Amino acid sequence: MKVIKRDGRAVDYDSQKIVIAIEKANKEVRHKEKATKEEIAQIVTYIEELDKKRMLVEDIQDIIEQKLMELEKYELAKKYIVYRYTRALVRKQNTTDESILGLIKNQNKELLEENSNKNAILASTQRDYIAGEVSKDLTKRMLLPEKISKAHEEGILHFHDADYFLQPIFNCCLINIKDMLENGTVMNGKLIESPKSFQVACTVTTQIIAAVASNQYGGQSVDLKHLGKYLRKSKEKFTKELKETCGDKVPNDVLEQIVDGRLRTELSAGVQTIQYQINTLMTTNGQSPFVTLFLNLDENDEYIEENAMIIEEILKQRYQGIKNEKGVYVTPAFPKLIYVLYEHNNLTGGKYDYLTKLAVKCSSKRLYPDYISAKKMRENYQGNVFSPMGCRSFLSPWQDENGEYKFEGRFNQGVVSINLPQIGIIAKGNEEEFWKLLDERLELCFEALMCRHYALKGTRSDTSPIHWRYGAIARLNQGETIDKFLTGGYSTISLGYIGLYEVTKLMKGVSHTTKEGEEFALKLMNYLRQTTNRWKEETNIGFALYGTPAESLCYRFARIDKEKFGSIPDITDKGYYTNSYHVDVREKIDAFEKLKFESQFQPISSGGAISYIEIPNMRNNLKALEEVVKFIYDNIQYAEFNTKSDYCHVCGFDGEITINENNEWECPQCGNKDHNKMNVTRRTCGYLGENFWNEGKTKEIKSRVLHL
Repeated sequence: MKVIKRDGRAVDYDSQKIVIAIEKANKEVRHKEKATKEEIAQIVTYIEELDKKRMLVEDIQDIIEQKLMELEKYELAKKYIVYRYTRALVRKQNTTDESILGLIKNQNKELLEENSNKNAILASTQRDYIAGEVSKDLTKRMLLPEKISKAHEEGILHFHDADYFLQPIFNCCLINIKDMLENGTVMNGKLIESPKSFQVACTVTTQIIAAVASNQYGGQSVDLKHLGKYLRKSKEKFTKELKETCGDKVPNDVLEQIVDGRLRTELSAGVQTIQYQINTLMTTNGQSPFVTLFLNLDENDEYIEENAMIIEEILKQRYQGIKNEKGVYVTPAFPKLIYVLYEHNNLTGGKYDYLTKLAVKCSSKRLYPDYISAKKMRENYQGNVFSPMGCRSFLSPWQDENGEYKFEGRFNQGVVSINLPQIGIIAKGNEEEFWKLLDERLELCFEALMCRHYALKGTRSDTSPIHWRYGAIARLNQGETIDKFLTGGYSTISLGYIGLYEVTKLMKGVSHTTKEGEEFALKLMNYLRQTTNRWKEETNIGFALYGTPAESLCYRFARIDKEKFGSIPDITDKGYYTNSYHVDVREKIDAFEKLKFESQFQPISSGGAISYIEIPNMRNNLKALEEVVKFIYDNIQYAEFNTKSDYCHVCGFDGEITINENNEWECPQCGNKDHNKMNVTRRTCGYLGENFWNEGKTKEIKSRVLHL
């Protein structure tokens, strides 16, 4: 029998622990109140004869209390209850020592591997993690209702970002960079006026990005179309300076050549500033800013030519990469790039097709940019095209008092995700039981999300001036609350979900790619969407359904359910659940079919969704990638490429990374053994579970899979 501890760990049952606990209580009571050895043995036998594969430690303790009462050992039972209560108080008083000390000693495996973008060895990162551990502890013990904390621990739901819940800060946003550049902003009490050139605009933009990242916990996005205005300002400035200096001495064609040369130099320097500043600045959470640049060549933009130049330069520099400490060009983690496909650049003879070809070339080497279809997005979002917040979370359409749609300067309050496969496991194919249990758990998710909402209510603008007073979100007065932005749909709050494939398999016995499975999956997805719509109507808060909330959560939910319910074929035995609505990685389905199938789920997940496909040897498959991009434009709103090629981020090697005699991955070119700095694709059996070796460390059975 396995005993499930309070922290979720499964340990071997040990009868001696029961004997020792009762004997400790025995020492504190009168002789006639003591339990005899025979009576203690009876209690142990009763528990063992239940013949359960696993039991919660609390259930075992409840049985002990019950049996002591049946033996009329009332005083002993009282001592045992007091002992349990005292131990509970000790646990509640401090639950962070072990995790924090493990972090400092570099022994906390969970934190060390939690975020590949954060180096948990650095003092600055450790400081953020220490604060996070304290926040999680207080959130669990004091800030959340006990039933929500318990639901989180049992994998019923996931309360995202508990390490930041202690503070009145939100998840992710779209920075209103246009307002901040045109009307100026304030940072650290210093006025930053509207830039007069492209280079300065780039510098100010990166300063804003760093300040914003330090005062929220999720991603942010910047629409770079607002920089076109400042590239034109630079051109006008260079032209004016040359005319004032040279008068009519220089022919116009020569003057234009000189201006163009200076402009392209400034363009290159400005884009380089953005790329290097983002990758070298360290925010208060111990990492580079989690930021996405939206490459949006809007056909109605008066600065479209300038923005085409900016996008071209960004793609060229991303393709080249950034030098690491050894002077080798590598792929930077940030900024993320998203490229928008319009009619004029969808590879069907448009004016800006050359940019899309460059984007595809960049994707083949650096995995970015991702692609958004303006055509499909307009269908899904009332004619609008806008960036996700950070990477994947989308806002709902919202109109101001003049009926104008607004997306920049808005944010997401937080995320709670539901474990769909667990409901399917418990329901055992009984649909009536499934829908009843789903409703119960959705109500828990609603209560958890409302905790996030209420935690932000009453927050004053001084909490984060860059957001609330100086333009990133709003321009409130000092001391004014942010409450008006929490209702009416101005901001969103998201219900995430994991495992549509697995829950369909559990309830229907087939994948959701089959006709029967697809019908069930769509019914379930539409029900989730209807539920968030109902919550929005009832509360006037912008609830949204959010696909792909977190890759790591796919492993956490599966791990918890395997401990609870054992190994279930094609469900818990894989070590992971499929993210949101995605097709399981082991299904035989081609890239076009996969994107087409998944496209029907994206409009339902209006709070955010992305689909991806894996393409081997992308650098040698540019024509194939271009065909996929053309397909994306006509068929799906948001998609990205993955590759099956190995890659070392230290030296840029992209051959096969091998295993040395010590069973470590090792780059054959530079000797790098740090798996956080390499991509290693699956070997032999195609296993795609958590990043671990099997117990014997034999590479032939399960290869280590890293998606970093």
